[in-house]
Amino acid sequence: MPVTPRPSRRTLLRAAAALPVSALALGELPGLLGAATAAVPASGLATRYTIVPFLNSDDGTVNVYQSDDATDFRLLKASAYTPPADRIRDASVLKHTDGSYYVTYTTHTWQDVSTTIGFARSADRVDWTFLYDHPVPIAGLSRAWAPEWFVDADGSVHVIVSCSTTADEWIFTPYLLRATNSALTAWSSPVALSGLGANHIDTFLVRTGSAYHAFTKNETTKYIEYATASSLTGPYTIARTGDWAGWGSYREGPALIQLDNGAWRLFFDGYGDGSYYYSDSYDTFATWSAPRALPGISGTARHFSVVKETVSGGPSVTKGATSSFRSVNYPTRYWQQQSALLNLPVVSAGSTAAEKQAATFTVVAGLADTGGFSFRDASGAYLRHYDFRARFDTHDGTSVFARDATFVARTGTASGSVRFESYNYPGHYLRHYNYQLRMERSDGTDLFRQDSSFVPVTAWG
Repeated sequence: MPVTPRPSRRTLLRAAAALPVSALALGELPGLLGAATAAVPASGLATRYTIVPFLNSDDGTVNVYQSDDATDFRLLKASAYTPPADRIRDASVLKHTDGSYYVTYTTHTWQDVSTTIGFARSADRVDWTFLYDHPVPIAGLSRAWAPEWFVDADGSVHVIVSCSTTADEWIFTPYLLRATNSALTAWSSPVALSGLGANHIDTFLVRTGSAYHAFTKNETTKYIEYATASSLTGPYTIARTGDWAGWGSYREGPALIQLDNGAWRLFFDGYGDGSYYYSDSYDTFATWSAPRALPGISGTARHFSVVKETVSGGPSVTKGATSSFRSVNYPTRYWQQQSALLNLPVVSAGSTAAEKQAATFTVVAGLADTGGFSFRDASGAYLRHYDFRARFDTHDGTSVFARDATFVARTGTASGSVRFESYNYPGHYLRHYNYQLRMERSDGTDLFRQDSSFVPVTAWG
């Protein structure tokens, strides 16, 4: 297979250096940020991201997908929910304090008059039950579109919905509804978010500290804009317009989530070119990585939000252990250091003592995040990526090195196997290519998952 082009070392250092020293952690409720620093789950636990998008080919149903890295989403259930009437579009998903999952959604196609938003509930993300359609009480309402959950720091649950009236049915204004009971069956009167103004749609909110951040589509320019406010209802000040983040035009449906390493990931629908994208920020929304199509489901999934949870059943890797790592799909081959580089040669019980030692490493807590993992050889050098090649170097004491040498354990393809994701390049994994270990971006294929899966072995048979 072809080798993916890689950024220069200068690009690598600049991106790594941009990582925040600390960041607020995103909880299970969209928009709600806790006070703790974002961190990698401990051994035996796992991060789980869930999305419930409608389909490009069918806006009458939604699929459910899950991922452990917010990049490689796998189908959990097809056609998991079909409402009793009309359509389901722009589904936003919430994990509520009662332990259930809720979606709210647009109930009609874009051509139709739509004055309600729909609600459904699930106990397990797989089987969904219709709850009700809520009429949005705005005089002369023509369309109520793209409802998005938001949970504030006090635990209050809100929905932001884009509304237009018969006076001009294609000019949308974002309104806020607040749940007035814990069952999410009663709602306050709509309040317009001041400052954003008319002709903004698909508004998604997050809160960091005392600041509210809004990402919203300008329906005239078709760009996603960015605004801030000191109170939930505003006034918001639009700080970035046009192609300020390099995402391009004809983009909509922005949704944010915070990754384990503290970076923010924005997902958005590139409806102009039929793709679905993500982009990451390491400096609290000031700059963003180049947008990339979401592997596997780009072109299939449309307009979603994300629930992030920490769950049991994650890969178990023992810190302090002396381990070797066997390839899942080439089971006679193991990690081995060769002239400072990490390769994947054949190693066996009959190999020399030196060959076995070069294939044995001490697993320690991650240098950049103790929830992650770092690997030390017999000389004390650490495994790290350099120009996306896996190699061993002496720790130089810098934060760049610590992040290069920290890996996040994700579940592998075989029983007891594990995949190691880059801490500072989310979605990139240690993967063998021509029997060399490289840091490659996931392409969402089964072959990539197998190439990046390894079984920890603590003794030679």
